[in-house]
Amino acid sequence: MIEHLNTDTFKKKVFNYEENKEWKFEGNLPCLIDFYADWCGPCKMITPVLEELAAEYEGKLNIYKVDTEQERELAAMFRIQSIPSLLFVPVNEQPQLAMGALPKDTFIKAFKDVLKVK
Repeated sequence: MIEHLNTDTFKKKVFNYEENKEWKFEGNLPCLIDFYADWCGPCKMITPVLEELAAEYEGKLNIYKVDTEQERELAAMFRIQSIPSLLFVPVNEQPQLAMGALPKDTFIKAFKDVLKVK
């Protein structure tokens, strides 16, 4: 299941940027964060793909969504300038940002290569 994050839940589940200067992932499972807006066509196109992936990878990784219109502080912190922007967050490494609507097989490859999830 895809969970929508606000600033408070982001700080608890991903990164508490108020307490930490250096990147420190707060989660137990790697995650993908979709920075989106309701009016964005490509964002709407990848939503069903993300829902499929959330079901297929349940228990292996988390998929979150952040509405850039409502959570401007989070979008600014990651310098989100185009949407969709997708943040791949491994457990023990630095996150990696990808931009644009990706096909399902690209997500699967990134899950394996970046998030170390099969």
